[in-house]
Amino acid sequence: SQGVSSMSTTDNAPLTIRDMIEPAIKAAGGWVNTHAHADRAYTLSPDVLEMRRTCTLQQKWDALDRLKRESTEEDFYRRFSLFFENQIAQGVTALATFVDIDPQSEDRAIMAGLRARDHCQDQLTVKFANQTLKGVIHPEARKWFDIGADLVDIIGALPKRDERDYGKGAEAFDIILSTAKERNKMVHVHVDQFNESLEYETEQLCEKTIEHGMEGRVVAIHGISIGAHSKAYRERLYALMRRAQMMMIACPTAWIDTPRSEELVPMHNSMTPVDEMVPAGITVALGTDNVCDAMVPWNAGDMWHEMTTLATGCRFDYFDELVKIATVNGRKAIGID
Repeated sequence: SQGVSSMSTTDNAPLTIRDMIEPAIKAAGGWVNTHAHADRAYTLSPDVLEMRRTCTLQQKWDALDRLKRESTEEDFYRRFSLFFENQIAQGVTALATFVDIDPQSEDRAIMAGLRARDHCQDQLTVKFANQTLKGVIHPEARKWFDIGADLVDIIGALPKRDERDYGKGAEAFDIILSTAKERNKMVHVHVDQFNESLEYETEQLCEKTIEHGMEGRVVAIHGISIGAHSKAYRERLYALMRRAQMMMIACPTAWIDTPRSEELVPMHNSMTPVDEMVPAGITVALGTDNVCDAMVPWNAGDMWHEMTTLATGCRFDYFDELVKIATVNGRKAIGID
């Protein structure tokens, strides 16, 4: 495809950065949104906003239970359809979305998602991953994790839940990776989401990936806390990620509102350190994460906004690399050749 650096203006008219990059993204196959939660999209209400103001991220995991219990399959179908239409309208050609498959949603959300995917399959390639807000250790949660693992394209995970509730984060990693290996599926894992130096989940995920022989099949999502560690640690981590052939998905808008902290750490922002990862040889892709819901009410699912937030927040203006992040890297991260 035509690289950004080879593009020229017409009649020497000045171009905006968007004018320069978007044609190259289209030429490279179109936008790829590698991470979303479409089953919860467009669920904002005054009550939801109040919950957001008063709950921490971990409290929100449980606060969503009522919404999921009360949502019918048709409610989920409408959300998926609206989200898919939003993505198609802006030129997204492929995406991956997590879906809650747990004691509250049961299989209603994934059944609705499969229907919505069939409806737009000529315009959009959709991959599903199972969200595990209840973890994988509790017997009831494990039952729905196993059911979901058979219904989705990508095994999804949130090990922090089992670490918080049972102190069994390592066991959760083992269950997730062994399940994916048995089913020959990729793995997408939420890691290092709290922007603090006490988190080492990306490192754990790399080590478990190598232990289970899943190199090149595992994708980390967010990695916000990486920037809270020292440069020496970050460089060691990037070397380990290369060994594990670990890919990383950045969702800038979803984490820019990370709360203030008095913790003394290297100066950084609450973003995936893409400016370091790309030169280190890590495959980085782009996602929106939640859209217009309790988790991220301000996010409208705009891929261009995600790119500009990433580029400015990380001071990363290597246009050809940004095009790869938005397109070919995304297809690799969700398992599309």
